[in-house]
Amino acid sequence: MLERLLRDLKSLWLQRHRDVAQRYRRALPLGDYVVDRWEKAKELGFGEGSSIYDSVLVLGDVQVGRDTWIGPFVVLDGSGGLTIGSHCSISAGVQIYSHDSIQWALTGGSASYAHAATSIGDNCYIGPSSVIAKGVQIGKGCLVGANSLVLADIPDGSIAHGTPCRIVGQVAVDSP
Repeated sequence: MLERLLRDLKSLWLQRHRDVAQRYRRALPLGDYVVDRWEKAKELGFGEGSSIYDSVLVLGDVQVGRDTWIGPFVVLDGSGGLTIGSHCSISAGVQIYSHDSIQWALTGGSASYAHAATSIGDNCYIGPSSVIAKGVQIGKGCLVGANSLVLADIPDGSIAHGTPCRIVGQVAVDSP
């Protein structure tokens, strides 16, 4: 029975892989061939039109607005509360935390984990492989560059990047 299941699973993977490769020129992790990104977002209670790859780790209380795209291999830690607004793009490999275990580790487990709500406003772009620490508030309309380590709040309309992340400008959006 197990051999048949594995054979059927391999057949499904091969069929879906070929279809996706032909249509979109991409190869995906197994789960992303069988899980609909929009359906998963809906099951998680995210806003209408949002999508989330199957490879995303979702922990705790995570709230996401409408039409937000959450890319592959993202970590969304809502153990202290995490809110992401509408019309956001959370790029591949981003890690967003609402807790840390620093004091717990340094005290040999006698201190508790630290929790603080983290939020990202509407219309934000978070670049690939960025890390957002617990308790950070990113305002509306912000751009956070790739590989940034965000340790402090970022006000509305800011362009920020780096490790540690620093504000380097203001977003200028051209209307279509």
